[in-house]
Formats: sequence, C-alpha cells, structure tokens
Amino acid sequence: MTNNDKVPELSNGTFNDFFKEGVVLIDFFAEWCMPCVMMSPIIDDLSEKFDGKIKFGKVNVSENQTLASQFNVSSIPNLILFKDGKQVDQFIGSMSEDELEEKLNKYL
Repeated sequence: MTNNDKVPELSNGTFNDFFKEGVVLIDFFAEWCMPCVMMSPIIDDLSEKFDGKIKFGKVNVSENQTLASQFNVSSIPNLILFKDGKQVDQFIGSMSEDELEEKLNKYL
C-alpha cells in the first residue's frame, strides 16, 4: 500500500503544505485495516481520473497519530476533503469507486 507513488503518503512534516491550495482529498488509513486496503486501488484510480483537478494524499494513522487526532479521525478509512485548506466534507468507511467519484464531482 505504501510503495505506490500515484498517491503520496504524507507525514506531520509534509501535510500542512500539501493541503493548503485547491481541492485536496486525504485518505486516513492503516495498513492493518482491511477496508482501507480495499479502498487503496480506488483512491489510486480516482487520483488519475481527477489529475489536475483534485490532489490526493494518504496519511497512515498508525505513524501519524497527531494528524489523526487533529482531524478527529477515530474510524478508518476516513477520507477528508479540503478546499483551500478548509475541511469541506468527510467520508467515513469504504465505498465503491462510482460512489466516491460522484461525491468528489460535487466539489469541482
């Protein structure tokens, strides 16, 4: 899950600059979480579909507990959508690619 360069994995040090501008979807996940593992290829596919429109990033909650608590992430997978640094939506749990794509299209 982490050896994928389509969607960068962010840490406490790289997160703040990443989500400040434009529409950004952050996938809060853990490698031991089966629904998160199932969502990973969906996130990768959508990052290609929305290339240039929405930036995608991942945060491993096991390694970045400060970020997880900063955004009150208690259930995963947890996808948080930001626009110009402000949280505009949050999707908790796994979903189909079509379902997530439909939700993201509302913010373009």
